[in-house]
Amino acid sequence: MTNLGFPMPLRLFHSSGDLMADRRFEFARDLQLKGDLPAAADLLEQAIELAPNFASAWFTLGEIRQQLGERDKAIAAFRKSRECDPEDQHGAGLHLIRLGDVQMTEMPKAYVQALFDQYAPRFEHVLINDLGYRAPALIFKAVLAARVAAKKPAFFKRTIDLGCGTGLAAAAFARQVDHFIGIDLSSGMIREARASGLYAELEVADMIEGLRGKGDASANLVVAADAFVYLSDLAPVLTEAVRVLASGGVLAFTLETHDGSGIVLGEGLRYAHSAEYVRDAIAQAGLKLLTLEPASPRNENNEPVRGLVVVAEKT
Repeated sequence: MTNLGFPMPLRLFHSSGDLMADRRFEFARDLQLKGDLPAAADLLEQAIELAPNFASAWFTLGEIRQQLGERDKAIAAFRKSRECDPEDQHGAGLHLIRLGDVQMTEMPKAYVQALFDQYAPRFEHVLINDLGYRAPALIFKAVLAARVAAKKPAFFKRTIDLGCGTGLAAAAFARQVDHFIGIDLSSGMIREARASGLYAELEVADMIEGLRGKGDASANLVVAADAFVYLSDLAPVLTEAVRVLASGGVLAFTLETHDGSGIVLGEGLRYAHSAEYVRDAIAQAGLKLLTLEPASPRNENNEPVRGLVVVAEKT
């Protein structure tokens, strides 16, 4: 799936319940992977005739129309996919944003959950070995440098790991944290994180909901390694992070970035935030910005992804 930069395209597809439609869909997928897009589109249209509410077929047809440069037909197909699956597990709405058909919105929770559930068992291996994932190490080094500069200890009694995944951030901070709390929308990721033995508490929830369940001034550090790339507007999560942080507590995270202003949805279907946007969001949340530096959290297509590492403090 392009979203994570994994080498093989993989998505959560649903059967239509119609055997003939399902067979046509599978043949179309094979043709798509082989590069015969017109033939794949023809088979998908046949599948949709047999099963008009086949969300996966509509979504795949949208992808193919997009690959063929047929924008209007792609938009129509992605709209139908979302209509057939209001939870939008395939992320058709994100493609509609990229195509300029709808305004910027937050990612569907069902899409993010499905994305990470299917990758959970091999997520860590692929990130480290294929994508050179380094967000946790960047955050760890940035937090340590900020604490040394401020002449403050780099030990944190209670830390919340947002979008904790399999536990890579907890592994980076293991010697600096007494009590680690992990929050992730994917139950598959939470299972992997539990197996790591690094967390005192784990919770299946989105980042904002998870923070809302935590008490005021109950944490000394909040980290988010490559998790905010799945959020458009950072204000809600920053507001909750400020509330749960004790005075002097630290928020540290990585982002993807771009040269323009504001927020864009990149080709990999992750949000990229400009440095100016991040500065303003940190200030509006009432945090003191300690670090905002260019840093690539991972590779994609064998190239470093442009990013930022951010450290802020609750004064």
